[in-house]
Amino acid sequence: MENTATAPRLTTRWVGDRPEQIDDQLAIEEPLEIRMQYGPAHARISKVISVTMRTPGDDTHLALGFLFTEGILTSTDQVASVDQEFWSPNSILVQLEPHALPNMPEQDKHFYTSSSCGVCGKASIEAIRTVSKYDSGSDTFSISVDMLYGLQAQLQQQQTLFDATGGIHASALYDRHGRLSWIGEDVGRHNALDKVIGRAFQERTLPLYHHILLLSGRASFELVQKAYMAGISVVVALGAPSSLAVETARSFGITLIGFLKQDRFNLYTAPHRIIVKG
Repeated sequence: MENTATAPRLTTRWVGDRPEQIDDQLAIEEPLEIRMQYGPAHARISKVISVTMRTPGDDTHLALGFLFTEGILTSTDQVASVDQEFWSPNSILVQLEPHALPNMPEQDKHFYTSSSCGVCGKASIEAIRTVSKYDSGSDTFSISVDMLYGLQAQLQQQQTLFDATGGIHASALYDRHGRLSWIGEDVGRHNALDKVIGRAFQERTLPLYHHILLLSGRASFELVQKAYMAGISVVVALGAPSSLAVETARSFGITLIGFLKQDRFNLYTAPHRIIVKG
């Protein structure tokens, strides 16, 4: 099967003062147009909902994850089919059941997302809270420090596209015992997470109360927001969180961890879920 996520390129690598020609693998970045059709059979409405720059692969999960985490869809039962458009590999069509009505964005405008920032300019934290079906802060989920320390090595073993390109973000979902459930990889960190949540949405395993989300980079506001939409109560990042990510996690009761290494981490919010086994 052809790899559509990476592309070989001939480049020049300098080592000291000596150049050499090498074959380099680059992560592919292409636009994905997410279209949606809804309404009664005799009067279907077709709209472009989003254009996102992504790494091809798991486009179905990406589309469903995006529509769910943005509050446009709330249930798998709303979805009749998800198909790649026959005229373009970079367009995907989500068809809703005739009775299903999406929660469309205000002013009926579509989103544009880049691989760097996700959907920016969100409304207030309280507005997000009213959209989510789940309350990730009310669970009694707890995890051990020792289990957390083992997650970084697990993620590195699973990041196949990062190993090939060095330019891919990953979002990985682990159960309470530290076993990997799913992983999503993409040039966009928000896309990687939407791929994971979209799979859970399609397989009807939401909410993800007793799961740990591990991010390969920093923890930004929109990633914490998406985690809350899916009911995830523990978010762990290998990099730094932003101030708004911390504020959002605290408001939602999410345990937020940053700078995870094999022997240390920073705990920012909801410390009651972290336990030390004697």
